[in-house]
Amino acid sequence: MPSSTSSYPTRELCEFLARFTLSDVPPSVVERTKDLFLDWIASALAGKDAPAIRRLQEFAVAMGPQQGPAEVLVDRRRTSPWFAALVNAAASHVVEQDDVHNGSVLHPAAVVFPAVLAAAQAEGSSGAQLLTAAIAGYEAGIRIGEFMGRSHYRVFHTTGTVGTLAAAAAVAKLYGLDAEGINQALGSAGTQAAGLWEFLRDAADSKQLHTAKAAADGLMSAHLARAGFTGARRILEGAQGMAAGMSSDADPARLTDGLGTRWATAETSFKFFASCRHTHPAADALKALMQRESVDPEQIASVTAHVHQGAIDVLGPVVDPVTIHQAKFSMGTVLGLVAWHGHAGLGEFEQHALRDARVAAFRDKVAMALDAEINAAYPRQWIGRVTVTTTDGRTLEARVDVPKGDPDNTLSRPELEAKALQLAAFRQGASEAEMRTIIARVWALEHMDSMADWLPAAG
Repeated sequence: MPSSTSSYPTRELCEFLARFTLSDVPPSVVERTKDLFLDWIASALAGKDAPAIRRLQEFAVAMGPQQGPAEVLVDRRRTSPWFAALVNAAASHVVEQDDVHNGSVLHPAAVVFPAVLAAAQAEGSSGAQLLTAAIAGYEAGIRIGEFMGRSHYRVFHTTGTVGTLAAAAAVAKLYGLDAEGINQALGSAGTQAAGLWEFLRDAADSKQLHTAKAAADGLMSAHLARAGFTGARRILEGAQGMAAGMSSDADPARLTDGLGTRWATAETSFKFFASCRHTHPAADALKALMQRESVDPEQIASVTAHVHQGAIDVLGPVVDPVTIHQAKFSMGTVLGLVAWHGHAGLGEFEQHALRDARVAAFRDKVAMALDAEINAAYPRQWIGRVTVTTTDGRTLEARVDVPKGDPDNTLSRPELEAKALQLAAFRQGASEAEMRTIIARVWALEHMDSMADWLPAAG
């Protein structure tokens, strides 16, 4: 067994996570983290009353305590941190509006914020402490996702696997653990990491279970580490660690890439469409083409979406979507919504994804084709390119190099506020007044003494 002081990539990452303070983080990254937190809490509220979330809420009521310090946002109950993290993480991932980091293909918010908010409420932590811990979770999760490589994502849902370690890193930072403690927390998180893409083929609810368990088990791993429970120190790069079992192209150098100079948190993208991120570049390109050429949907005979292999791996199994959530992983459905309704947002999916015969007919006109240039750029860059054949025989193309929501084409704060209000109103997760109070609180987060009571408790 290596000594606790020997150097290896996981150890170097843990030393950085233990060492940095909020004053070490550039102000722009702190502000971006507040943006990400607002986007997350609104996404969680939008998960209210989704069938999968109701079942997890019932589980939490049956198995968890009836009172506790942590909020379940969708029903305003108070329970233990573990159960609050479980439900809040699932709720924030169900409408497909939570953030994504391109290079790691990780949805950090859905696993980091549920865990760290629940722990912060139990610990009586401040807003500054929550921000610092969340940044640690993002920095760790993104680097671990990049380390695991493209091969990992073909079979494993990175947010379920790597997300467990991201949540553990965030809570361990909140607890003030040293490098050894964070390392032990990652060891326990890594041995629990799980999440398989097979659920896409039959519209199962597993994607919500992935984020639920990642957040809750990451929190548990940090809690155990604080109590002295040990985990494998080389859980990532060891001979029988995560990379050995879950990757064929792992790169240990990614674990320590730019520590202290590259703040990966700021590289995270927001979602503009309410669908799998792999559909967004093509959706942006089709929307641009139809506007530029003044093409109506009935004039379109076929669409080829030029994509990276990851899009084919994830979207390819969804041929005939039977649920709204599965439709969010159908390239043809997303492009059909954009073509016929101008957007693929929450309302378009609820009203038209499965009910509009024109969208279904358009879906059958859409094909995906592997593009060598786009594939080579992925996952660092997600390029959108479509080729459209019209009914009068024309061939038209459009390309988008920076999809809406990426850091270089980001959502402004007014856009984020508008998105948050829409998400909160989607299933009445919060009133407009309540959401505006949350927005104001988030913008002043680093000055807040308490993370308790984001919403009034259930009566």
